[in-house]
Order: sequence, then C-alpha cells, then structure tokens
Amino acid sequence: MSVRGFEVVRAGALTTVQDLGRGGFAHLGVPRSGALDQPAHRVANRLVGNPAEAATLETTVTGTAVRVRATTVAAVVGAPCPVRVDGCPVAWGAAVRVPAGAVLDVGPATAGLRSYLAFAGGVAVEPVLGSRSADLLSGLGPAPLADGDVLPLGEPTGATPPDADVSRRPGPPTELVLPLVLGPRQDWFTPAARDSLGVARYTVASASNRIGLRTDGPALSWARTGELPSEGMVLGAVQVPPDGRPVLFLADHPVTGGYPVIGVVPEEHLAAAAQAVPGTPLRFAVTAH
Repeated sequence: MSVRGFEVVRAGALTTVQDLGRGGFAHLGVPRSGALDQPAHRVANRLVGNPAEAATLETTVTGTAVRVRATTVAAVVGAPCPVRVDGCPVAWGAAVRVPAGAVLDVGPATAGLRSYLAFAGGVAVEPVLGSRSADLLSGLGPAPLADGDVLPLGEPTGATPPDADVSRRPGPPTELVLPLVLGPRQDWFTPAARDSLGVARYTVASASNRIGLRTDGPALSWARTGELPSEGMVLGAVQVPPDGRPVLFLADHPVTGGYPVIGVVPEEHLAAAAQAVPGTPLRFAVTAH
C-alpha cells in the first residue's frame, strides 16, 4: 500500500469512488456509471490540480470522514456542507491543506444530496474497464466505502490549480425543470398522457438512487397492452413502468429495458437531478426535437 492514502473513519450513508465513468461498453451490458454531478466532480478536481478524469469520493446526504496518511490538499464541492480538519472548520469549495494524520470530516449536506471530495493525485483504486467508478447496478469497481477501509492516493501532478469559481455554479434546485425530447416510444402513450406530460406536476420520490430518479405524481396511461421487447437505454431516458410514474435514468442505469421511453433528458441537465432531494417539485419541459 502506498504511503499516500487514507483510512475511512466514518463511511457515511453511501460514499463511493467515482470518476467520469467507463464509456463505450454498453454493447457488453456495462453501464457508464461515474459521478452523478459531473460538473461538481470536475470543479473539485480543478481545485486540487487534478485532471478531470481523476477519481473523487461521492458522498450522499451524510458525508464522510477520512484520516489521511500523508499531507495532502483536498477540496469539497457539490452539495454545500460543513468541512472540518481535526475538528476545526475549513472552507467548502476551496483547496484545503490536510496534514498527515489529520481527520478530514465532510459533514451532512445542508442542501442537495451529493458532495464531491477530491484529493491531489486522485483516489488511486485499481481501474476496472478503464474506470475507477463504483457501479452499484453491475457491481463493477470498488465497493462503497466502509469504516476502516484504507484507499490509496495517486501522486499529485505538480500543476498549479487554475482558478475555479464555485460561487458561479448553480446551487441545489428548489424546483427541478427538465427539458424532455419526446421519443422514441411516445406512441405507446395515450394522447391525453402526452398532452399532460408538459403541465403535470411531479415530486422527486424517496426511492430515487444512482440508477434512476423516481417520481411521485400523475400516472401516464399506456395506449397499448402487452410487452415491449427489451431495447437499448441511454443516459437521461425517461422510462414509464406499468404504474405510470416516470423514471429518469441516471449514471448506473441498465443498458436495456422493456418499458417504453416517452422521452430523453439531455445529459447537460442531469447534474441538477443528482442534487434534487426527495420532495423537490419536478416538471418536464417537453419539446418534439
């Protein structure tokens, strides 16, 4: 084990290693995975002088705490939260020096869901299919963090971190408005369902996770009966199961599915979905193309 690394003191509700994901393997049944809020992941890496593809820790709601084995530089971006080094408050959204042996504590999110903890050099777990990301659906990559785990860190690049103005990033949404491009299976829904989609009011359901954002609200009625043969699914697809409540596919989504997809949310709008807490109002802004 490299001297550069950290021990997990408090794993938190769900903390995983994430990078930009393992693209290009959908034809083998492997989802892309990767950081749900990729802009936050990228900014955290910039703050510590890492390339965008370096692996970070993605925390969920309750944060995490780690003890570093060697002096390092770290940064926390994404969901706002208190950050402490050996009990002393330090800046969120900025590069922070963490001495060897100190405990870096990322506290519970005060808004949003997911914070991103970057270390200079990146989290250097063994890559699987070219990525260090944990995929909760397939089980590829490292397991979610557990108390007592020891993970390695890579060597810093030595690059001077460029300015990264976290204040310019939008905060977690109080209302989630998602553009939706109709298709490919909108013909599986009644005209009333298609007409109502753009005006219906939903909320983010508590059953949401890294696989998909589930919704509570009006059911969309199918116009057909029977089964749709399984077909490829893309990131951002909005699939409608038999209960009629739309499900937005996120990073760990399956690559095939047998329920109709009424539309697709463009990828650049998914970071907001990653930070939407249960109960957040949600509506779709529908476009035909």
